[in-house]
Amino acid sequence: MDLIGGLLRLAATRPRVLVVPMPGATAVRVAVEGELRRRGWPTAAVPAEAGVLFVTGGEVPGFAELLDEAERGMIPPACCVRARRPGEAAEALDAARRHLANLDVQRSAARARADARRGGPQDRGAQPAGGSGAPGGQDRPHGEPHQGHGERGAHDPEQGGDQHQPAEDAGHHGHAQHGGTAHGHARPPAQRGGHDGHGMHGMGGMGMPAGLPMARRGEDRDGLRLDRLRLPLGPILADWPAGLLLRLTVQGDVVQRADVETVTGWDGEGGSWWTVPWWRARSGEPVTVGEAVRRRAAAQMDSLGRFLAVAGWADAATTARCLRDDLLAGTPQEVVRRRVGRFAHRVGRSWTLRWLTRGLGRLDADTAAGAGVTGPALRAGGDVTDRYRQWLAEVIEDVAGLDDGSPLDPTSAEGPRGRLDGRRPPSAALVEVLPGLLAGAELAGARLIVASLDPDVDELIPQPVGSAGG
Repeated sequence: MDLIGGLLRLAATRPRVLVVPMPGATAVRVAVEGELRRRGWPTAAVPAEAGVLFVTGGEVPGFAELLDEAERGMIPPACCVRARRPGEAAEALDAARRHLANLDVQRSAARARADARRGGPQDRGAQPAGGSGAPGGQDRPHGEPHQGHGERGAHDPEQGGDQHQPAEDAGHHGHAQHGGTAHGHARPPAQRGGHDGHGMHGMGGMGMPAGLPMARRGEDRDGLRLDRLRLPLGPILADWPAGLLLRLTVQGDVVQRADVETVTGWDGEGGSWWTVPWWRARSGEPVTVGEAVRRRAAAQMDSLGRFLAVAGWADAATTARCLRDDLLAGTPQEVVRRRVGRFAHRVGRSWTLRWLTRGLGRLDADTAAGAGVTGPALRAGGDVTDRYRQWLAEVIEDVAGLDDGSPLDPTSAEGPRGRLDGRRPPSAALVEVLPGLLAGAELAGARLIVASLDPDVDELIPQPVGSAGG
């Protein structure tokens, strides 16, 4: 009896999957999440928990080394797959399951890892026939898996834990080499310290446990002398905006400073998938108000799904994503209206969620307007609780207009994150206010603050008129 092979096949039936969306690949991510939900496959929060690292979208300069580090954080049996288009999700997952259940492949990978530990040939994880390199670099067919390295590197599986523990998450995502594709808020020279440009491995070249830098002493807000740590958060992290990287300076459990970097280069044409109806209307195509509000409601359900997952309410997060997919699939208004109403009532009345989020990340209306924030974040004019409740209210309002057949006026319309007037992407302002909201916040609330704004980094690359796709 082939006991090992049987165990591998059993483990491969429902492996944990970490979805890693590339910038510009929202449609692919949504398709993959839907396919995982239909199959009942569990998701992972960090690479150390994942049996499958699923990269959505094409190669993005600046992500190759991030993906390579994520692979090293995976524990065998593990593999990586990629889908460049929405229709490739199912095939890629089938290929991953076959790969994980293949005893010969797993034995070959184990020999390669043993050779690497002995200082022998670096066989990059014993890839199956046809595979080549990491998912960020080589031209592998879309569904073809290759083996995760299985070396812990900067990813300590002891800290893999729960996706809703930012203090643990932060230690897993530090290898940020963006090259010339990073845009937004670069770190000032004074903040670079001992870093060598390749994440959190500086400090005079001395490696530290779990890839963390050595703590430095400094006074906190109470006048005590506490350790200061530089912790990266993102971009390879479950339920995290694609292409967003935060570098936090943390003292005790309090964020002292947050520096923001964004990765916005990819092989597409630019622009956010969520705002396609408005760009189509701007290029002269006939678009109805109903089409636009359907896409906007779906985008806000997508944001709510991420927010609720970060808050630890998995059941409500799944419901939000089901409603998102219903909206995108064109489910009739009356059906969606009933389901959205029940969901909004349940989430909006949750005292637990309100207790968890009240007082976090307060952004008053005057500050928001001064920073150029528009849309739900401006209208909420308050804390994280106010922002998720504003999303709920606006989704209900949008669902009431799904059957509106009047032509969309793109010059006065508003996308999911704010005003689309062509002057400044609404997410640029959301990214800009993040450091101020995070400074002084407890580390445990940092991810909730980010999720309550959910900036769409794809908006930072302008959509050329006439190039919008569905």
